[in-house]
Amino acid sequence: MIDVRRTVDAIWKLESAAIIGGLTRMVHDVGLAEELAQDALVAALEQWPESGVPDNPGAWLMTTAKRRAIDRLRRSERLERRHEELARELDQPRDVEHDDVLRLMFLSCHPVLPTEQRVALTLRVVGGLTAAEIGRAFLTTEHRIAQRVAAAKETLARERVPFELPDGASLAGRLSSVLEVVYLIFNEGYSATAGDDLMRPGLCHEALRLGRLLAELAPAEAEVHGLVALMEIQESRSAARIGPSGKPVPLHEQNRGRWDQLLIRRGFTAMLRARDIGGPPGPYVLQAAIAVCHAQARTAEDTDWGQIATLYDALVRLRPTPIVRLNRAVAVGMARGPEAGLALVDELTTDRTLRDYHLLPSVRGDLLVRLERYAEARIEFERAAALTKNAAERDFLLHRASEVEQTAPVVTLGQAADDFLAREDLDTATLRSYGQTLRRLCLTLGAQRPLDSLTAEDVTNVFEVCWGDAAAKTWNRHRSAIRSFTTWGSLADLTAGLPRRTETRQRIPAIGAQQLDRLWELEVPLRERTVWRLLHESAAPVRAVLSLNVEDLDLDDRRARAGRSWVNWRSGTARLLPDLLAGRTRGPLFLADRRPGPARMPAPADLCPDTGRGRLSYERAEYLFKQATRTLDPAGHGYTLRQLRP
Repeated sequence: MIDVRRTVDAIWKLESAAIIGGLTRMVHDVGLAEELAQDALVAALEQWPESGVPDNPGAWLMTTAKRRAIDRLRRSERLERRHEELARELDQPRDVEHDDVLRLMFLSCHPVLPTEQRVALTLRVVGGLTAAEIGRAFLTTEHRIAQRVAAAKETLARERVPFELPDGASLAGRLSSVLEVVYLIFNEGYSATAGDDLMRPGLCHEALRLGRLLAELAPAEAEVHGLVALMEIQESRSAARIGPSGKPVPLHEQNRGRWDQLLIRRGFTAMLRARDIGGPPGPYVLQAAIAVCHAQARTAEDTDWGQIATLYDALVRLRPTPIVRLNRAVAVGMARGPEAGLALVDELTTDRTLRDYHLLPSVRGDLLVRLERYAEARIEFERAAALTKNAAERDFLLHRASEVEQTAPVVTLGQAADDFLAREDLDTATLRSYGQTLRRLCLTLGAQRPLDSLTAEDVTNVFEVCWGDAAAKTWNRHRSAIRSFTTWGSLADLTAGLPRRTETRQRIPAIGAQQLDRLWELEVPLRERTVWRLLHESAAPVRAVLSLNVEDLDLDDRRARAGRSWVNWRSGTARLLPDLLAGRTRGPLFLADRRPGPARMPAPADLCPDTGRGRLSYERAEYLFKQATRTLDPAGHGYTLRQLRP
């Protein structure tokens, strides 16, 4: 039985995309298609242990699934219109499956879906991975992945996205979306953004499998072969990227004898196919050409940085994204000197999309070391370490910082911020607000930045990057925090370039009835469902609801005291509250996800004596609601909690 199950799993990974693609062509609903395919899979698990694995297991699964589709459609009113078409489906030749899989890839990577949903749906229906496997790969829960897949299917059905190959006019844009998803999956495996490990090989292998599959399905597209070449060559370095101690090894220090020559040859072959197709080189072909330059160099010193810089110049003209411009700065720094590279990097320091990107200060630190500006380089490496969420990279960057020459001790921005926030005269709300401002200042400028080197221009740049498009109230709140910090530290006026903005009150429209109905159907934790219901039924301010304590509740009268007023609710909230309380008699009604750390211990009134968890913050509740409602908001931004008030 175990061997049969393993066989079924292996066959499913190979055949699932073709099966789901063929079914989607029949039923025009990717969610229903996957459900029918899963039914066929269950049938195989039930029948094959006794009857044996058929000679053509993929055809068996497809036929079983199609018969179930016909049974399903016979019960619908569309039978008469599609009877002849359905009769032909059982005899459909296998050579149409390539087109079905290609259609499925275009469907799962459709631009109407957010990036996270595109990735999850592609790995689910094209890659054949389970929600649990995808969750483990991306360090998130199976439930969250299932939510993303379900939301993606709902959006595709609601927008009536057709199951078809795009025509010539839209092919380039749609193909770009598919390639973007595949390369994003590869990059997450090649340089994990979070977790303890630098790499997640499973994601790299799955991206390579998808890329090779796409190259078979679309052999006349040069960009597809360019992406495959790029991934093959990058994957060839995997064994050399991590040292014996588990620390990352930079490209110029890697043992090139450990590079996988088979993968390099496969990459070269894919690159030749792209060149044979001809036409102006696209972004992936150019990136593959850069990878070829690295692979052809026998040593780091032999690398043709001039050619690489020229290729990046062409790539920037095609795709002038901040990441590409940063990579170009590295190449220019190697080809034309660190001063030229640093000038290009400094142009990117005011780019909002890179404000939390750890490689920006990391690259800047490398260039500063080459210029022997060690004190500045140390600050940049430490700032990069604070920004990254990957433990292996953090340790590597801190090690780089420790290697840089140490200067005489000075008072740093981070030390001053900690001392300022340690004052006993700040209430909880003010402390939280000031803390947000100063933590952002430390992340952007570096916690090890000498305090006396801080200027009003530095602070103005931080505000423009981080809060330039924020509401006037938000801008003024952060400005007030800096003014208080400046006064406390007897510093020069750091807000000299920050005019106060005029605040205007705008009526925020409530969530419509149709969206509300869909909101209550979302699969979310009990805490979120209760908060949302209570806000909607009580019409009370958000902070008033979040400030409620268990002992304030009067469940019989459906009300709770909030300061000098009352918060009332109706039956929807009344049904949820007993389960939320779970026997608790004291402390905050709505609790945070985990216990607070010693450095962020809340006031006793905001701490649950039974669980040790703190009160759910306004910021966290707002973030969770906005994320959960992105698919409901026609604008795609997500709603705010205030919009729950009728």
